[in-house]
Amino acid sequence: MAEPVTDANTGLGPPALDHNDGLVRICQGDSTSLTFLQDASVNLIVTSPPYNLDMAYGDYRDDKPYTAYLKWVERWAEELYRVADVGGRACINIPLDTNKGGKQAIYADYIASFRNAGWSYHTTIVWNEQNISRRTAWGSWMSPTAPFVTAPVEMIPVFYKEKWPRKKEHRTPTISRDEFLEWTLGIWTFAGERPSRFGHPAPFPEELPRRLIRLYSFREDLVLDPFVGSGTTCAVAKANGRHSIGVDIDPGYCKLAIERCMGVYPHGPTQWFESSDRLWLTGAGPNQMSLPWNVALPVNPVADVTVKPAD
Repeated sequence: MAEPVTDANTGLGPPALDHNDGLVRICQGDSTSLTFLQDASVNLIVTSPPYNLDMAYGDYRDDKPYTAYLKWVERWAEELYRVADVGGRACINIPLDTNKGGKQAIYADYIASFRNAGWSYHTTIVWNEQNISRRTAWGSWMSPTAPFVTAPVEMIPVFYKEKWPRKKEHRTPTISRDEFLEWTLGIWTFAGERPSRFGHPAPFPEELPRRLIRLYSFREDLVLDPFVGSGTTCAVAKANGRHSIGVDIDPGYCKLAIERCMGVYPHGPTQWFESSDRLWLTGAGPNQMSLPWNVALPVNPVADVTVKPAD
């Protein structure tokens, strides 16, 4: 989840690191130059970019001047627009505002940047993270002189390319009735994630991409996270039977995401076949995929799985 300090990494040619396990592809690359991805190839983008709060993301300097930061946002938003299919969606997890270097309406500025990049705005989901445990910045204490108001929420604006409705033909939704009723209300309340859990300074919880992926994509879709970090989006996409691509400029985060995703197995009715050193998963996922698929996975203990000898 980081970008290069300089423009030395142009993103041209194949990525320096490119791992593919059949459902998840993790690539080392620059979000502003995804030249290894085809035009109009991605159906859903779920990501949480650096917030420009001077966080430690490997070699990336997360403290650009604010105007330079917004220009950088627009550059990768344009690249995401290129790789998105018509009807593709982009769900971007960002703060409502930031205080670093002065108060900034970063949520409003992101909407403007994405519109400048070609995206159309659809809606916003408010994530009620409720993560304020110790408040120390009050501004003027018990006085109207200069009070600070802190909102314990983050925003998820949802954008689309050219048109919002997508045809269902030959595609499989996997969202339940109860999930749909709950998640189409625009305030989501669940806790954030501990940075220590996955070795990344700013991970989001699995519940966030799980809801976005199940609400905004079909099982046959391709999901992209251009700031994959510890791999949360790709791990959740894999668990829900989607193909996904995760990109990060930092090789350490790429390796972290690969290791995490290798331990994830798709949900749903499956059949496992054993060979000398691998388990082979075949069959259809939940709600029956319209097309068969095969995924080679490393040997790993899996609960409630029937292993049969290969023919």
